[in-house]
Amino acid sequence: MTDAPRVALVVDAANVVGARPDGWWRDRAGAAERLLAQLAGFPAAVVPSPDGAVRVVAVAVVLEGRARSAALPAAARSPAGGLQVLLADGSGDDAVVALEGELARAVAPQEAEVVVVTADRGLRARLASQCWGPGWLRDLLDARTATVRAVEVQGEE
Repeated sequence: MTDAPRVALVVDAANVVGARPDGWWRDRAGAAERLLAQLAGFPAAVVPSPDGAVRVVAVAVVLEGRARSAALPAAARSPAGGLQVLLADGSGDDAVVALEGELARAVAPQEAEVVVVTADRGLRARLASQCWGPGWLRDLLDARTATVRAVEVQGEE
């Protein structure tokens, strides 16, 4: 899988978190923290995608509203961590569009393709990049979390 196409993900956190009615609205910052913690391990990972296996070279996440107060994981506090977090001052959609453009310029097309994770139709219409739905990311995060839990349980035996 070393030849997997490279992608840089831009994650519409509000859309991904809001895709599952798990009580996120009671603690938006906490929901964002959980998402960021799960995404911290993605840079450099080879993961299944709607188009086949891809290597994630960077992850950029947009937080808006009350989610902006989320505590950032170490991977987001260090440039080497591969996880970039943008705290949107205004519209989260505007921030996603701007971040998509910045990332597309930063990673030349021969290095990686930018993919935005959102189901927001209005936002998708404003983007030049390919979009994958939040269900893809949630399923992937759930599978990775289940694998980590299984390893932890085996280690306790």
